[in-house]
Amino acid sequence: MQHYRIWHLRDRHRQLEQQIRTELRRPHPDAMRLQALRRRRLHVKDAIDKAEAGLLPVRAGGGLSPA
Repeated sequence: MQHYRIWHLRDRHRQLEQQIRTELRRPHPDAMRLQALRRRRLHVKDAIDKAEAGLLPVRAGGGLSPA
């Protein structure tokens, strides 16, 4: 289930990236829209990081094992 959530979040991140690129290509990009899109993209990235952190195996010594 967690893998599906990460996949879904990454897909949402790609969609937001595309929307940002599209907005930036406009003759007069809307600064407020860009700010909102970037904020949403950051929240999604944070959610991806948290979800992936839950998937990393932890060594007995407390450190993260190398990927």
